[in-house]
Amino acid sequence: MTETTHATIARPYPFSDPHRLDVDPRYAELRRDEPLIRVQLPFGEPAWLATRHADVRAVLGDLRFSRAAAVGRDEPRSTRYQREAGILGMDPPEHSRLRRLAAKAFTARRVEELRPRTREWAEELVTGMIAAGSPADLVTHVATPLPIRVICDLLGVPVADQDRFHTWSEAIVSTTSLRPEVAQSYVDNLLSYMAGLIAQRRVTPTDDLIGAMVRARDENADRLTEDEVVRLAAGLLAAGHETTVTQIPNLVYVLLTEPEVWQRLRAEPTLVPSAVEELLRFIPLGATSAFARYALEDVEIGGVLVRAGEPVLVSIPSANRDESVFPDPDRLDLDRETNPHLAFGHGPHHCIGAQLARMELQVVLETLLAHTPGLRLAVPESALTWKSGLLVRGLTALPVSW
Repeated sequence: MTETTHATIARPYPFSDPHRLDVDPRYAELRRDEPLIRVQLPFGEPAWLATRHADVRAVLGDLRFSRAAAVGRDEPRSTRYQREAGILGMDPPEHSRLRRLAAKAFTARRVEELRPRTREWAEELVTGMIAAGSPADLVTHVATPLPIRVICDLLGVPVADQDRFHTWSEAIVSTTSLRPEVAQSYVDNLLSYMAGLIAQRRVTPTDDLIGAMVRARDENADRLTEDEVVRLAAGLLAAGHETTVTQIPNLVYVLLTEPEVWQRLRAEPTLVPSAVEELLRFIPLGATSAFARYALEDVEIGGVLVRAGEPVLVSIPSANRDESVFPDPDRLDLDRETNPHLAFGHGPHHCIGAQLARMELQVVLETLLAHTPGLRLAVPESALTWKSGLLVRGLTALPVSW
């Protein structure tokens, strides 16, 4: 075991600006030679960075690494201001108390009940895109409206309000895309909007998730504060569609730039579920690492002693390219037999909407394969533009023909 040497120079991080969906080759070097290193994000104190699958999984799953301990610290981050982390800033049992409130709405059974309706919406949107004529922007016609419809249905949010809350939701993934005061105003607007919906539920009770949360609050005020209900509901609305809106074009982009894989899916559509898992592993959705865990005691990770009070960041994209877990990791392989990717995280903060996201991605690919088997990029790959200043990577538009 190597003792922490605080004289170690923290390397600037991220190592490079995100380029499309490329994974920086330095991660492979670090996994091989130096799996835990000191890094310095643009703001906040230095941190350790874990790059191997086993170490990332250990940090995310070990309760000796705390999110709540970040409160009051100069947390490593990409933004000048420190964002309100909500449930992501909690540890069990407080975290578990809130998570249980929403978990029933995201079970595999509930998600499967939503699949037929999601398929109907996907077919309606893809058919509408076809009717609009080729070329068309997949982001506008399909990738944005579908996840919004799904999360609105689940929570009980009027889909007619989507232009407002979709704009405000950018605040949860912004690093530099929004000025701090704009990001805060978006958060305030989202919270105010959700508080209004909660007030409506008290006048007219409903069977949706917001209605269930209001009943839980009103029946046992000791379990939940009003602020917790508002923030949890707003977080579920924003996170419940924002990343999927971004990930749908990412999946389609990868498939259209690997035409042999698209052709194989056309021939074998039953491979779509395994293809989605492999694409989730392969695509580095995160633009940088965030949400540091603080060691509550001295813990050994990757042969290094992390001292109590030191923050640790994890690289999910690096873990998902770990050669010791995924043979030939830089190849998109639909025949990968085991795929323990960490795209949805691990441990207490494992994405509560993982099953929902999987279902939506599967439905979109199945619908596109069925209705637009000749789908292709409508512009040269070099002409595509990518979002910047966000925690996630994604395309601003994806022009396609069929």
